[in-house]
Amino acid sequence: MTGIIKYKSISVILAGLLCSSIATSSELTHEFKNPSFSGQGFSNHVLTIEQIENQRKKEIREKREADAAKAKREADSTTLAKFLNNVESRIYATISKQLVDNMFGGSENSGTVQLQGATISWIKDVSTDMITLTVVEDTGTTTTLTVPIGTWAF
Repeated sequence: MTGIIKYKSISVILAGLLCSSIATSSELTHEFKNPSFSGQGFSNHVLTIEQIENQRKKEIREKREADAAKAKREADSTTLAKFLNNVESRIYATISKQLVDNMFGGSENSGTVQLQGATISWIKDVSTDMITLTVVEDTGTTTTLTVPIGTWAF
């Protein structure tokens, strides 16, 4: 049995020698991967961070604007808001009808109305059969409309 053990131990030693390789080593060095510490690619790193921050701010701003628009739409679609809008529309329609009736059917040759800071005036020139309507807004913007009298035919 001693012979078998000798052969086994010799074969183990030979296998260990055949499988072993020369060990080499090098100096251990540490390098940071983050450009903030290493300095390599730092400008690209800063630009990327800035783009991410700007994109996030833009998303927040757009979300606020969308929420405000949604709140306004919801406020405008209430029954009371619809009712007030309808009443206001009818009031303006009545005022404009009265103005047109005075311009075309009345005996007056001129008139003026103050309406929410705007001045609406009209002058009927019987010699030329024309009515000149002038609207001066509170900002100073002037709009003039000239309408012929009596040439309307349907």
